[in-house]
Amino acid sequence: MPSNPLTDPHWAQRSVDFIDRIVVFVRDHTTRPLVKSARVVVFGALVSIGVVSLLVLLSVAFVRGLQAALDSIVTHQASVWISYFVLSALFFVAGIALMKRRHERDP
Repeated sequence: MPSNPLTDPHWAQRSVDFIDRIVVFVRDHTTRPLVKSARVVVFGALVSIGVVSLLVLLSVAFVRGLQAALDSIVTHQASVWISYFVLSALFFVAGIALMKRRHERDP
């Protein structure tokens, strides 16, 4: 008799195995992709926040270092303006380079 719990001694084990296979199948196709997607979003946000913070801190350190180096040559007010000008020139050149790379050139 097929799947008769009264006469089949392995019925409970087979039933549990069947349910376990269904649960594993559903988990593999629903939960695992969602967990991977959530990890990508969370770690991507953490990395982007870290990179932006690092860039801001490096820019501040560059400006302060340049001001300290220029203080021995010119007045403090002039060193501040020169350091701002140098940083803006660097960002301008970086912006130009990125704008040139935004579109592919036609062959």
